[in-house]
Amino acid sequence: MVSVTKKREYTGEYPDKTLYLPGPTEVRDDVIEAMAEPMFGHRMDRMTDLYTTIVEDTKEFLDTDNDVIVLTASGTEFWEATTLNLVDDGRVLCPTSGAFSERQANVTERLGKDVERIEYDWGEAVKPEDVRATLESDAAAYDAVTVVMNETSTGVRNPIEAIGDVVAEYPDTYFVVDAISALGGDYVDIEAHGIDAIFTSVQKAFAMPPGLAVCVVSDAAYEREVETDDSSWYGGFRRCLDYYDRKGQTHSTPAIPLMLAYRKQMKHMLEETHAARDERHREMAEYTRDWAREHFDLYAEDGYESRTVTCIENTRGIDVSGAIATVSEEYDMVFSNGYGDIGEETLRIGHMGEHTVESVRTLTDAIEDVADL
Repeated sequence: MVSVTKKREYTGEYPDKTLYLPGPTEVRDDVIEAMAEPMFGHRMDRMTDLYTTIVEDTKEFLDTDNDVIVLTASGTEFWEATTLNLVDDGRVLCPTSGAFSERQANVTERLGKDVERIEYDWGEAVKPEDVRATLESDAAAYDAVTVVMNETSTGVRNPIEAIGDVVAEYPDTYFVVDAISALGGDYVDIEAHGIDAIFTSVQKAFAMPPGLAVCVVSDAAYEREVETDDSSWYGGFRRCLDYYDRKGQTHSTPAIPLMLAYRKQMKHMLEETHAARDERHREMAEYTRDWAREHFDLYAEDGYESRTVTCIENTRGIDVSGAIATVSEEYDMVFSNGYGDIGEETLRIGHMGEHTVESVRTLTDAIEDVADL
């Protein structure tokens, strides 16, 4: 393949845009400023103070006693890590209902694992009864079930609580949840629903700069990884958690400035409380859905709409790309078109992180003006 890409010099001389994307999202000024502290060594006591603070604050915010890993990585790292840590010779049940669940299944196959899909049309939600029927057919065959909590491509929020209750009936099968565009804006009781590993990227509902991935790991998942012959090196539960227990640090060099920002943002999140943050995201989602129903329609199956990303069906046939460009140019706000094959058929609004109903309304007003709604 011949590359046609040429260097485009980054100058920093760009207009600020308010982000209403499915991620990354807006970041507080003091969180950005926290990254400018003087550098220090990642094996110094100061690093222990920093890392233990963000880990324990994350546990407190998520209301979990399970172990927490914070790594310098995209959340995609934990697609690979959870598969390598929890899957041995058995199959992986991967319900697919959008771009990211399909991608997770593809990653699992690329790692040499035997994948069985339950396939849904885009826009549909994964049904617990389908998971039950598959597990009942041969429960011993499945090492893990993986579900994307928030299918960012379609705006579907899968019922992971009910699915987790089903998987919990099969103690030799582990439940893995990709909550990359949901956790921190959509409350989930991790222990109550038997979630063995749930992970996110901080540039979504945590409202952080990109670059850190967070994974919450059950005791059972940790023990399972200890028993497996093959596990992830970088994202291995035992390697990460044992090092934390011994040193209070990460086993490999972390992005210290990002962790300083994480510390600042987590204090804001704790002050707001998880319950209040959940309610604020619920209010934003309800406002955006009502607006979408008034002017267009929702792409997600009724009753399974996302708390953090609304995918809107373009029933009016507007020029989505053109509307995005005009809103960006005239209002300095950025939202998103659809993902992949539904690019012009849908538009997506991210209402997560530090946004409010009022800030989302400024965007929808701009879209109404530009699209002449």
